[in-house]
Amino acid sequence: MMKAPALGRVQSLPFYAASMKNPSYILHSRIRRRIHSSTTRSSAPSTDQIPVSVSTPVGGLPIDTQVSSIPTSPTPKPAPLSVLPLATVLRTLGSTTISSSRILLPPSLAIMSTLAYSNRALFNPDKNPLLRWFLKQTFYAQFCAGENAVEVRRTVDGLKGIGYTGVILGYAKEVVLTDEQTRDLSSCGEGPAAEECIRNEIMPWAAGTMETLQLAGPNDFVALKFSGAGRQALYALKNRLPPSPHLKKAIDEICDLAAKRDVPLLFDAEQTAIQAGIDDWTLEYQRKYNTKPGHAIIYGTYQAYLKGTPSVLGSHLTAASKENFTLGIKLVRGAYLGTDPRHVIHDTKANTDTAYDSIASSLIRRKWGPVLQQNVDFPQISILLGSHNLASVRKAREIRAGPECAGTELAIAQLQGMADEVSCELLAANAAYKKGLEPGAKQTMGPCDAPRAYKYIVWGTTKECMKYLLRRAHENKDAVARTKSGRDAAWEEIMRRTKALVGLA
Repeated sequence: MMKAPALGRVQSLPFYAASMKNPSYILHSRIRRRIHSSTTRSSAPSTDQIPVSVSTPVGGLPIDTQVSSIPTSPTPKPAPLSVLPLATVLRTLGSTTISSSRILLPPSLAIMSTLAYSNRALFNPDKNPLLRWFLKQTFYAQFCAGENAVEVRRTVDGLKGIGYTGVILGYAKEVVLTDEQTRDLSSCGEGPAAEECIRNEIMPWAAGTMETLQLAGPNDFVALKFSGAGRQALYALKNRLPPSPHLKKAIDEICDLAAKRDVPLLFDAEQTAIQAGIDDWTLEYQRKYNTKPGHAIIYGTYQAYLKGTPSVLGSHLTAASKENFTLGIKLVRGAYLGTDPRHVIHDTKANTDTAYDSIASSLIRRKWGPVLQQNVDFPQISILLGSHNLASVRKAREIRAGPECAGTELAIAQLQGMADEVSCELLAANAAYKKGLEPGAKQTMGPCDAPRAYKYIVWGTTKECMKYLLRRAHENKDAVARTKSGRDAAWEEIMRRTKALVGLA
């Protein structure tokens, strides 16, 4: 005897009778099931998903007398990672499996360090075609945008097609100093040495950053690393000096173009050895360019894992309040655990989490709090929260949707290739928000727009990106629990798609 499939909570006997009258009804139901299961956690369709003709009886009963008695089940929520291409999910599974393994990670870091710093042609992906091909298909494809304008635009268009508001685009070239290099850093300020620095360090960095600004589109940000400008920049930053004339000219031209195109610039945080100098430069450029209330062109980056961040950020907010300019704030937990002195970092992860969440809350509400305290009126600000912590992102979204939201510009970002389970939940929440704005929507929206969703992604040659990839790998090393969460989410998504493919979902 044929066994009738269940339909939501409709009793099986009426459904069975209907199926005997119309055998194709079962086939159509299975087809509908297969379609819905391809993008949802649950394969059982709810009654409100199945179109029913007015003339078609449901369960063998007249529709006008019985349809109201059929209980409806809620529409299944889409699986968070269902919007991602399969190749991305597979690469995420591979990278997080390595990052979360105590056996696989150390040799992987050693290999990446060799590729990042070796001068031998064999280990240089820009000179070794086989190595370059392998990296381009794996780690580079996972974390980087491309080597040229065509590749970058294709990657960015793909991310925006998924639902991101835009990207934070950065030029990958950077310099990470060892302790010995920090101590022996020279100014490179005069004579042939200075000309070499300008020609081989400042000019290529400026050209790459200007090209990045040209690649950026509407609603994008551009990230800028001063260390990429070489020895003159590093010497000045370490000693808290103004930029050299040639470097200042380059920075001015970059900022002028950003202002002209209305593409905000994020001055990235770097090692503590040069961070105070970066803060000095950032504040000066914010005074010059952030003259529009509530809309920043120049953003500074503040790392919550540093004990001194509340004091530094508080002093910058005070300056913005007294001098009447908008402070652009990018808040992150921190990315230099492997190089920053341990004593300047919070003693525990819980302390860092508390600092981050409290600062974020004060910024979104534009109110001083237990961590961020000053005795001035809260200034105009623009906010970008960089976080892979799902709890922190949810807290920020909750405050943004609540009555205390101050209506500031707010974006939330994660690194490309990482924390996709956090990013995709944010995309789903924003999609629901937009649906609530549609005419006739039943849900009540909060006083502020939903936070905009971004991915931070770099571009450059494979060799240029290796130091960036190495730093990302070290960051994953210090966040094993988070990478395990990403690994598990990727594995769950692959299993869901496999089951849907064979009709088991």
